[in-house]
Amino acid sequence: MTATSVSTRTTRQKEEGSIATVFSSLSGGAPALPPRFSDLKKEIWTDALAQSWREVCDELHGVVEQVAERGADIVPSIRFSDLQKGLSKQQISQIRESGVVIVRGGVPREEALGWKQSLRDYISLNKDKVKGFPEGNIQAFEIYNSEAQTRARTHPALLQTQRALLQLWHASDPQAKLSLGTPISYYDRFRIRLPGDRSFVLGPHIDGGSLERWEDPGFRACFGAILSGRWRDHDPFDAAPRLHACQDLYHAANQCSIFRPWQGWTSMSTTGPGQGTLRVAPMLKLATAYLMLRPFFKPRTPSSGLDDWVVDVESVAFPGSQMGKTQELNETTHPHLQLARTVVSVPHVEPGDQIYWHCDLIHAVEGIHEGQSDSSVLYIPAVPLTVRNAEYLRDQREHFSQGLPAPDFPGGEGESYFLNRGGREHAHGEAGVHALGLEKFDIFEGASEGEAQTILEANRLLFAEASG
Repeated sequence: MTATSVSTRTTRQKEEGSIATVFSSLSGGAPALPPRFSDLKKEIWTDALAQSWREVCDELHGVVEQVAERGADIVPSIRFSDLQKGLSKQQISQIRESGVVIVRGGVPREEALGWKQSLRDYISLNKDKVKGFPEGNIQAFEIYNSEAQTRARTHPALLQTQRALLQLWHASDPQAKLSLGTPISYYDRFRIRLPGDRSFVLGPHIDGGSLERWEDPGFRACFGAILSGRWRDHDPFDAAPRLHACQDLYHAANQCSIFRPWQGWTSMSTTGPGQGTLRVAPMLKLATAYLMLRPFFKPRTPSSGLDDWVVDVESVAFPGSQMGKTQELNETTHPHLQLARTVVSVPHVEPGDQIYWHCDLIHAVEGIHEGQSDSSVLYIPAVPLTVRNAEYLRDQREHFSQGLPAPDFPGGEGESYFLNRGGREHAHGEAGVHALGLEKFDIFEGASEGEAQTILEANRLLFAEASG
């Protein structure tokens, strides 16, 4: 695909910028929230939350020690062949409990390394137009539409992995409009982090909204058990309430607006702890309960210990949360999590290995890359077909054809004038073309009635003109 001019856009683009714009810690701090957030806390509050808070904090004592003791060994690691055969009950339990998994193999090492070289060639060919973070020494590239990304997103091993991991979710509502058996592509960036880098520092955070978790009624419903005093009943893998959640109330650049159950990246380098890799807090359910309860409590005094906290529904404070930013956490805002001990670096990975983590999982990036070679990844999540996701896919497909940034990401002309962009011809096979929204989805064998209806409705959205 060669350079083209920018044509009419299907949706209002987000502001230009980089990955830094969604982090308060990287883009100018955190101003006080408006008074309405105190009213929101009063609206949500129920006395049952006080007992939940005590229980969660008590349970954290033991879990923190377990995570700190095991470190990277607590992160589940499976072979791609395990997914093909079917995961064991033990493997499924470990993945669900921790909220993260490494999938080894599937993509040949040389193929993954070839993607990295292709990206470097693409950058070199269009070097005067490339943007990213930080300026002057880019480590995270505002590039979405390269040939290498297109090939990777549609690779059979990635799509098979995503389909298998999506099956770990379920829908409590049998009428829910989604197909967990139909993975689709969600375009994101890539990172080529060089040895010695100290600039690409993403502290502990959770993507997909911050204040929206409490402010949007649909998103709040995803945590209904926690916010009604039944935190042990919270099901992190129930997809049904997620379909009605608005994660992007402020149309913020870098803020995911769709249902993205698993975030993920595919390695293009040999990387291990200390080499600029991913860090995770592998205690999904308990940490989520703590996060959701945290705004309603505060230390009794500035010098109070972790056991001397009181109810706070008067202040506007939602620690680590800001309008239009991602949810950040640290030892001051969320002290009971002891993040210095519970956020652990993932184990050693090779080119072609994949890592996926639950959309509610606390994660970070090592502050310093102390390795001897690059730490490079393609950000590729596992996303199912839903009606809302199909609407996004329709717009993303149009942006792809024009070389524009993906709709959720910083706007501007993007790669519209780049040479040698990716195109349909670089997609792997029929399944890959479907995942990009370029052909109608098939109703697969064994699809439920809800899945079949979702696929039919998605096809109508994506191919309205073709179907009349």
